[in-house]
Amino acid sequence: MIDLKELTNYKQLLYFLVAKEIKVRYRQTVLGGLWVVIQPFFLMAVFTVFLGNLAKLPSDGIPYPVFYFSAMLAWQYFAGTITRSGNSLIINMKLISRVYFPRLLIPLTPSLAGLPDFSISFMVLIGIMLYYHIYPTVMILFLPFLVLLLVLSASGAGLFLAALSVKYRDIPMTIPFILQMWMFASPVVYPASMVPVKYRLVYALNPVAGVIEGFRAALLGTIPFPWHIILVSAIASIILLISGLIYFQQVERFFADII
Repeated sequence: MIDLKELTNYKQLLYFLVAKEIKVRYRQTVLGGLWVVIQPFFLMAVFTVFLGNLAKLPSDGIPYPVFYFSAMLAWQYFAGTITRSGNSLIINMKLISRVYFPRLLIPLTPSLAGLPDFSISFMVLIGIMLYYHIYPTVMILFLPFLVLLLVLSASGAGLFLAALSVKYRDIPMTIPFILQMWMFASPVVYPASMVPVKYRLVYALNPVAGVIEGFRAALLGTIPFPWHIILVSAIASIILLISGLIYFQQVERFFADII
């Protein structure tokens, strides 16, 4: 069982780890925090030119830049959190082997440290939407719920990979490949409407699928709010988080010895 009281006692350490990760991420960089905007913006441009204008993939009637950036907003947070969480225990191996603290704090740090970047990218998306005269509807009130599901799913996957990477050092090298496959299994470059109806339920087991479709529905209002997909994805996100926590707790006691 997770000792919530112990985690609360170490909340100052969590704040320190989050602040440290944010500072280290952009230390000695030329553009600094601008990378938060540059990466999804250029990916949006590439997808718009090659997948939108050339391949003519459908976008549910939404301008391609808005369609892709609204998905990249969620995907960049999800992929970035999993990548940093998966490597977090290896990076902090000296800290783990020298002093006791709840090890759970380390892989959870990227989930919180990524939220400021997410907020900045969100403001850029609002600017792009206004440029195309697309205005948020009342469904934007569901956005905090979708962000919570995004954090839960990213944290769950990150806990699994972080625990595995301590024992199997080739796990960090497989994370980029896993995320590439995961992106194409999610409605990032195509709408979920392209998935045949008979496979929609199975498709919704991907926790990111419901979040991305929910983002587009809540922000753009061009499609009905996909409650059925979001509900299944929410259940999958909770199961993923609980499973990640259980597995992490089971192997946590051996971290110092293995490292």
